[in-house]
Amino acid sequence: AVDLLDKLNEYLADKPVSQPVKELRAKVDERVRQLTDVLVFELSPDRSLRGGPRATRRAVSQLIRLGQSTKACELFLKNRAAAVHTAIRQLRIEGATLLYIHKLCHVFFTSLLETAREFETDFAGNNGCYSAFVVWARSSMRMFVDAFSKQVFDSKESLSTAAECVKVAKEHCKQLSEIGLDLTFIIHALLVKDIKGALQSYKDIIIEATKHRNSEEMWRRMNLMTPEALGKLREEMRSCGVGNFDQYTGDDCWVNLSYTVVAFTKQTMAFLEEALKLYFPELHMVLLESLVEIILVAVQHVDYSLRCEQDPEKKAFIRQNASFLYETVLPVVEKRFEEGVGKPAKQLQDLRNASRLMRVNPESTTSVV
Repeated sequence: AVDLLDKLNEYLADKPVSQPVKELRAKVDERVRQLTDVLVFELSPDRSLRGGPRATRRAVSQLIRLGQSTKACELFLKNRAAAVHTAIRQLRIEGATLLYIHKLCHVFFTSLLETAREFETDFAGNNGCYSAFVVWARSSMRMFVDAFSKQVFDSKESLSTAAECVKVAKEHCKQLSEIGLDLTFIIHALLVKDIKGALQSYKDIIIEATKHRNSEEMWRRMNLMTPEALGKLREEMRSCGVGNFDQYTGDDCWVNLSYTVVAFTKQTMAFLEEALKLYFPELHMVLLESLVEIILVAVQHVDYSLRCEQDPEKKAFIRQNASFLYETVLPVVEKRFEEGVGKPAKQLQDLRNASRLMRVNPESTTSVV
């Protein structure tokens, strides 16, 4: 029918405007409206969702030939939005969150990639339609992030799980660069609020745990009891970036550090590693401020204990722990942060360079923590 209309329009193109020609053109226009209605119906979501983006190709191309490229673009994108929404809704939420996120990312980004490629094929000669596709892609990304955040952040997953899930989403998003579509900044903007909340929530957990350990501090060396336990701790500290841990181990299975300081080191480095997986520039200050806040809780406690302790032997042991914090842990934190974000942090340098972070009235016996 569209081929016949093309031939008829070509025939009428050089004909003088007479009454018969006017009547014929009116009939042609009516026929175009009827064909358009049929093609619009074919593009309705409940008619062509199952076949993927290619199922719409015939109807789209015919609408474009009828001079309805804007309508074809609008209907194609509406159709694909409904298809993506349906695919996400049909995903079963079961098992581990990370497994669901892998499925969600595969379904969403594969659909987005297929839609983009089909769009390029169908609307290759209609440059004016590309802005509509960009708007559609952004809207689709919001739909994806809503589903993503509901499972990852609203369900209060651990920071490590959240970090792995965000990493998966970022990797899938990079696939869109194959077609020249960069939506990384969109996914960052949509996730920044939830990630900030997760970082601050986990920071609060670490601070509370550190304060609890501080309240029970006895300033005693650790006895790991077995060589296996000592070997495990060595490996854990090595994975934290502490390469000189052996100089703090003593005879048998003793460690010349407090349990509180060792636990703080492991927890802080784990927080930093997971936070760096979540990192992008908009999160720079919240991550940095969280790190500083966590570190201050530990070093203020050591500083206060050093001031208040009267026993010379215990005081020497506290100094050894302070030395470990300032000369080993803080440089490791600073180095890892710089590696992760690509630039140094003056706030961390200031912490490392300070001989004592808190200048407390020497006569006071009240903890500042």
